[in-house]
Amino acid sequence: MDYQGHIAKTISAMGIDAVELQSLIVGQTGEKGDFALPCFRFAKFLRKSPIVLAEEFKNLFQDDRAFSKVEAVSGYLNFFVNKSQYAKRVIDEIILEGENYGKSQSGHGKTVVIDYSSINIAKPFHIGHLSTTVIGASLARVYAFLGYEVVGINHLGDWGTQFGKMISAYKRWGKRDVIEKGGVAELTKIYVKFHEEAEKEESLNDEARAYFRKIEDADPECLELFNWFKEITLKEVKKIYDTLNITFDSYDGESFFNDKMEPVIEELKEKNLLKHSEGAQIVDLEEYGMTPCMILRSDGATLYATRDLAAAEYRKKTYDFHKCLYVVAYQQNLHFKQVFKVLELMGKDYAKDMEHVAFGMVSVEGKSLSTRKGNVVLLKDVLEKSVEKAQAVISEKNPDLENIHEIAKKVGHGAVVFFALSSSRIKDIDFYYDRVLSFEGESGPYVQYTYARCCSILEKAGAIGEESFENLSDDEFELTKLLFSYKETLHEVIEKNEPSFISRKVLDIAKAYNKFYYEHRIIGIEDEKKKNFRLKLTKATMDTLKSGLKLLGVDVTNKM
Repeated sequence: MDYQGHIAKTISAMGIDAVELQSLIVGQTGEKGDFALPCFRFAKFLRKSPIVLAEEFKNLFQDDRAFSKVEAVSGYLNFFVNKSQYAKRVIDEIILEGENYGKSQSGHGKTVVIDYSSINIAKPFHIGHLSTTVIGASLARVYAFLGYEVVGINHLGDWGTQFGKMISAYKRWGKRDVIEKGGVAELTKIYVKFHEEAEKEESLNDEARAYFRKIEDADPECLELFNWFKEITLKEVKKIYDTLNITFDSYDGESFFNDKMEPVIEELKEKNLLKHSEGAQIVDLEEYGMTPCMILRSDGATLYATRDLAAAEYRKKTYDFHKCLYVVAYQQNLHFKQVFKVLELMGKDYAKDMEHVAFGMVSVEGKSLSTRKGNVVLLKDVLEKSVEKAQAVISEKNPDLENIHEIAKKVGHGAVVFFALSSSRIKDIDFYYDRVLSFEGESGPYVQYTYARCCSILEKAGAIGEESFENLSDDEFELTKLLFSYKETLHEVIEKNEPSFISRKVLDIAKAYNKFYYEHRIIGIEDEKKKNFRLKLTKATMDTLKSGLKLLGVDVTNKM
């Protein structure tokens, strides 16, 4: 039951807008009830004091069986739900819907484009790519779960002078068979060597620029090497995406927009937005408190902004998006503000539908990352190490468990993903293995273990008979309220584009269930109807945890 909606609809009979009413109703816990409505906003409109209004509103609920009590206190209306009715509605709904609890069609007919992960060709897929990858993938799952058509785009970093550097490095120190075997790791070695040598011999950078111009001019040999580098990189990164159960609808990267920028540049000229500045061509954004957005360098070369403008126009024409999200680190805040403002100045109505979903940087045990200096921690290695540690812990706790390695993969990979999504995305992440792979406290393994505990209880119990929802304990009721609030959490996720809301919710549910589990017997109690209620509560908890973890990108396991 939508209690806030029910309250708002009832009070709207007094001539108040139901939408405004519902926006003011807040959930709460403790002695003040389960929901509260402050009445101060309506005092001027209805020409009565908030205290009088609260009393009048209270009378509207005299015969309402949805609430056991409604109190008017100092201008507030406090609602105490009928616990047995509340629990029955919530738990029956969850058990009916199973792991699809919370699913809806609220976004039907709307398309959301999500640009995320966006790996760089010929560079390693390292831990620094973790946040954009798992944040974007989780958002894609949640939007799809709520009925939106989702287009996931991996906007490849496949253009720029670095490819001239790669060709120069390959021609000097690379061997085809070695790179075919060693993949991106070998490409990284020669890339790092190029930068080391270029510090001694500046002419190498001129050579790199010359090779990149050859790529631009479609030189057969250079183009073949460029495409080979892409092929090697994508082959490797797709293994990581498969491990994380992530797929994309498009790998259109920077190079895809080479022939799509000129119309945008011409439109900027036609609308008198381009200005000359020291040989370059810019859009002046001083009026909006921003530095100029450079469109063309003095040598005529395009920039990231030029390509992103072309990409935005292409995506709107191709997908007609309702929203277009860019899951990119916060260092690019100014870049996206500039791009969105230029689109707005061009008269593109869809500029308002574009959002930079910023996130913090990732370091590993206090150390920042740099491909040029060879200081990277490969995501593949992090995932493998997490599985090893998970297997060691599980083997110690449950040595007779079957399929330990398969379970360890789910736990280890899930630990990494959950850690990356457990805090507000804007926070910087310092990746410490002991924290990430902890099997206690606020971690992915803790939630997975709670799910496995629910599975074990239900397996031992067998069939569930008739239940009673009367005389709920505080622990049972608080857990039920958390389960109910899960649906609202999913909508909050897409309002803020913040997957950590799900992480916090499933952690809260897991903690509440374990508190209930330790303080109340489930199997073996004499009251059969109470036992069946607790089994249903366990089943509802299990289904909700599975739904939440799945949306985060974390697999569940029935045993641990």
